[in-house]
Order: sequence, then C-alpha cells, then structure tokens
Amino acid sequence: MKLSFSTLACPDWTMPQIIAIAGSAGYDGIELRFVEGEDSIWKLPVFRGNAIIQTLRDHGLSICCLDTSCRFHSPDKAERERWIAEGERMAELAARLSAPALRVFGDSIQPGENREATRKWIAESIHELAERIESFGVKVWLETHGDFASAIETLSIVRDAPQTGVIWDSANCLIEAKERPRDGAAKLGTALRHVHIKDLLNGKPVLTGEGDFPLHELRDVLREQKYDGYLSFEWEKKWHPEIPAAEIALPHFTRWFQENWNRA
Repeated sequence: MKLSFSTLACPDWTMPQIIAIAGSAGYDGIELRFVEGEDSIWKLPVFRGNAIIQTLRDHGLSICCLDTSCRFHSPDKAERERWIAEGERMAELAARLSAPALRVFGDSIQPGENREATRKWIAESIHELAERIESFGVKVWLETHGDFASAIETLSIVRDAPQTGVIWDSANCLIEAKERPRDGAAKLGTALRHVHIKDLLNGKPVLTGEGDFPLHELRDVLREQKYDGYLSFEWEKKWHPEIPAAEIALPHFTRWFQENWNRA
C-alpha cells in the first residue's frame, strides 16, 4: 500500500514546500487540493512548463489524485456546466502531472429539491465530464460525501456514470451516514479506487491514533480486499485552523502507520 496526503493539511504552501515534507516524511504521493491558497490549481504559474514535473520525479513522488471542488447538485444546469468546465481544466493538468483521476463531489440536496432528481443531475454531470476528459486518459472519482456519503448512495450514482470510481472516506461515511468501515467496504467492492484516512475524537480531527475512529477496522477490511492503492491522509487544516500544523501532523501519520498498520 502506498501513502499520500491531501494538501488540505497545508493549503497555503508552495509546491517546493509540499514536495519537501512529502519526501522527508516518507510519503509516496501527494493528493493536490489547495496550493498557494488556490483550489483551481490549473491557474497557478508553477504548473506551467515541466520544471515541477521533473522535481516530483527527482523526489520519487507521484500525484495520486487532483481534488477538485466540482459538485453537481445544483438544479441550475448552467451551474452544473460551470463545474464540468472546471473539471475539464483540471483534467488537462492532471494529464500533464500523470495523475490518474479527478476527485469530484455529489453532494447535497438543495432546498426544495429531492434526492431522486439530485442523484440524476449528479450522475448525468459526472458522465458528461468523464466523456469530455476521456482523451486526457484521466478518470473521474466520486467521493463519499454529503447527502450521498453512504456506500449505497455513492454506488447508485456511479452505476449511472460508467468509467467512474469511488474515493472512500470512511470517516465521512461514519459521521454523515452512520456507516462503519466494514459495512461500507463490503458494499463498495470493486468500485473502490482511492482511500482517505483520518482519526476523529467526538467528530473532530485529532492526530492519528489519538481518537476514537475505528482505524483498525479500516485496516482489516482493506487487507481483506487486498487493496493496494493509495492510503491518503486527510488532515483538514484548511477547514479546522485550530488543529496542529502540517509540520506536526504529516510526519506523525507516517510514524503511526509504520508502528501500527502491519500489526496483527
């Protein structure tokens, strides 16, 4: 299993800073979410040209996923199209960085709307995005999130959007859908492409191993499924500025993993 982290941990950092900590803390990959405070990272000058690509190669690092802010729950077709266009721009960058996929959201049933209609908009939008970026060789991965966080709800969308995989955030599933890791994994099965990991205490992020999230249950089900993709540490400093800094949390996670993950 390979280790990565989301740049939610260090949203204002530059790419050289991100690459430096990834290398020193022993990560295999980076999941790009924010860079220099920007989530539409295709806009950043650092990603023009090949210098950053070479730097990643020199450090033996891969970009395992580009995390977009794209969400397709709006009843407004023009708004959904705006997010599809954003996904296209991000996919072009993903291809240049040799990232396999884009992360997108469903996400939440809007006031006055219903689940069935919202599910339809999401599936249609993801299918449209997947078709538009097929030539880039980049896939679309839907995260378990919001009102469609459960495995069953996520799969109901993926089934209607061929060529789409799932990013499993089992903490989201537990918080938003009361779904434990073992139940979620059993339902997701072969749709699983990428896994987020974080620890929680009373629903709030804490350093790995200091919370009450069933991390060992997550470990056991991934072993049973013979999952060999990325396990991506999501330290949500962007959304929780009060938690410890990335300089503390990112190396702490790799140490915890080395000391605990392979225990019986």
